[in-house]
Amino acid sequence: MLHSFLLAEGTSAATNWIWIVMLVLIVVFFYFFLIRPQKKQEKQANEMRNALQVGDEITTIGGIIGEIVSIKEETITIETSRDRTKIRFLRSAVRSVDVRAEDKNPALKKAAPAPAAPEAKKKGKGKIAPEAPKADEKPAAEETTEEKKG
Repeated sequence: MLHSFLLAEGTSAATNWIWIVMLVLIVVFFYFFLIRPQKKQEKQANEMRNALQVGDEITTIGGIIGEIVSIKEETITIETSRDRTKIRFLRSAVRSVDVRAEDKNPALKKAAPAPAAPEAKKKGKGKIAPEAPKADEKPAAEETTEEKKG
């Protein structure tokens, strides 16, 4: 009906294509400037909530600040004051992580695994073979006998 109305007004086919292209551009604009950034923010928020650890200081969407004392599947328990008031929240109620537990206590940082020795890669068994002495070094057994003599 709209098409017949437009043709009755004396519009050309080119004008119809311009309208279609403009509608497509509007949809593309909304996708790239509204929908896509929102999905990216949701993904980052889910990653942050999945990375919560005991000892992290968080802020909830209600503005409550506290330290995580326990984590279960979909709930967390935080301690909010010196009185050790404990409140249980859903993970989805966490707005941000203010201080990570790793930042408060450097001993909690996860150490990166050490790279395997080249000999272990050649053997393929995952065991690290002892290093062979270099040409200018004495074997370890000779060093101990010389130290005992001296």
